[in-house]
Order: sequence, then C-alpha cells, then structure tokens
Amino acid sequence: MNGMVLLAGLGTGLGLWLIVVGWFPRPPRLDKALDAPNGATRPVETDTAPQGWTGRLGRPAVHFLRRAGLPLANTRRDLAALDKPVDVHLAEQATAAVVGVLLPPVAAALAAFAGLSTGMTMPAAASLILGAAGFLAPELSVRADAAKYRTAFCDTLSSFLDLVVISLASGSGVDQALDDAAKVGSGPAYTELRYALTEARLARVAPWDVLGALGKRVTVAELQQLAATVGLAGTEGARVRSSLRSRAVALRERQLTDAEGDANAATERMALPIVALFAGFLIFLGYPAMAAVMGGL
Repeated sequence: MNGMVLLAGLGTGLGLWLIVVGWFPRPPRLDKALDAPNGATRPVETDTAPQGWTGRLGRPAVHFLRRAGLPLANTRRDLAALDKPVDVHLAEQATAAVVGVLLPPVAAALAAFAGLSTGMTMPAAASLILGAAGFLAPELSVRADAAKYRTAFCDTLSSFLDLVVISLASGSGVDQALDDAAKVGSGPAYTELRYALTEARLARVAPWDVLGALGKRVTVAELQQLAATVGLAGTEGARVRSSLRSRAVALRERQLTDAEGDANAATERMALPIVALFAGFLIFLGYPAMAAVMGGL
C-alpha cells in the first residue's frame, strides 16, 4: 500500500514537473545566444516548435531523443513527406511514452484507495508495455499517414499528367502547361505542385528541377520520373506530349492493379470472420441435440 502511494506520488510529481517545464521553458544560455549569428538563437523556429499539449509536455525530451539517433531514416522521410517537424514528432513520442508509463501506477493507486490490491508486478509490467506502445504509436501513425499521402499524391499526379497533356495539345509551352494544370485541381498534392512551380518561377530556375526535389522529398518516384521527362523535353526538345500521355496511362494501370490487389486482400480477410460466424451458427444449432444425447447416457 505504502509503495503504491509512493509510486503514484512520484509519477504525479514527474507529470507536474513536465507541465511546468513545457509551459515555461528556460531562456537560452548567454554564450550560445552571443555565438549565434545576429544574436539570434538557433533553436527551433516558430513554425517548427512543438504545438499542442503533447508537443509542449514532451519538448524537454527532444534533445535526448535526438542524441539517441532518433528518428530513424525511414521515419525522417515519412515526416518530410507529411511536412511535419521532427521535434514535434519526438515530443509527441515522449509524451505518449510518459503517459503510458504513469497510467498503470495511477490506476493501481486509485484501486488501492478503493480497497483493491493489485500488487507491484502487474502495474510495473503494464507500465513497460503501455510505455513502449505509447512510444511506438506516433511512429506507426506517421508511417500510415505517409503511405496514405503518397497514394493520394500518385492519384493526383495521374490527373495532373492528363491536364498537362491537354494543355500541351492546345499549343501551350511546357512551363505554361504545368502552371495551368496545377491551377485547375485542388487538394494537398495540387497545393504542393502549385507551391513548387511558384517557387521555381520566383527563383528563376527550371520547374522540373523543383518538381524533382519535391518528388524526392515526398518519396514519390513517379513525380521524379515526370520531372526527368519534362526536363528532357525542356533541354533536348523531345516529344514530351506522347511521353507524358504514355506515362499517365501506365500510372493509371498501376493504380488499377493496386486497387484490385487491395480489394482481393480485403476479400481474403473477410473469409475468417465468415468461417467463425458459420462455425458459431453450427454450434448453436447442434448444442441442444448434443446436450440431449449426453443427458440420456
């Protein structure tokens, strides 16, 4: 009893300390502030600072997680595709892990106050399991969101290619066709394409270079191939319209194949619940007869 109360008190104190540190961060050291260019500090910019209560609470642990080599390279690519700052992700991981570790002791302390003894083994094991699950939950969420974003980007790219081909057929140049196609659509992918083309126009660089960099950031190979095709047309005068049309057809065929594969996988996953339901129905029908036979013996 006393051990559980002590553990709950330690967890509560740690949570209060994280809240205070997250809401009132200490100012930067004077030597680091003077070493920074123009007297500005290097830490996180305003738009990359952890947002929300999960980001603010986990901000003190970001430095230690970075020193541990986190996040991994695959996770960094997923975060770059989602345009989510690394510090925000690490802060959310730290907060989720701390909540997972502290939840079982708090629940055990409340149960102890109610007169129910849970011992020390069960809360400790639950803390380890929930802490690990809380730390991995943002990782899995980012991975799933990045996969959905890339799939949606490929779907958008297919319609974008069709619009570019139509603009080229109407007599527009390559740059004008890209701009016109990007202005027509809506959604996150079209927003990224418009921003990339606007950046290329303002920086006075070739649009296919910026599109290639965008494809590398979001890890979409089709966009990188599109940038290479358009770049070939812009530098060597290749027949870009036929190349883009064939690429759009190939991309749609690949999307159709992936959709059919997902549908078949979903159908196979439905087989097990149907078999289990049928088995339960047979047991429900056969139990009275079996019980009558066993009772007559």
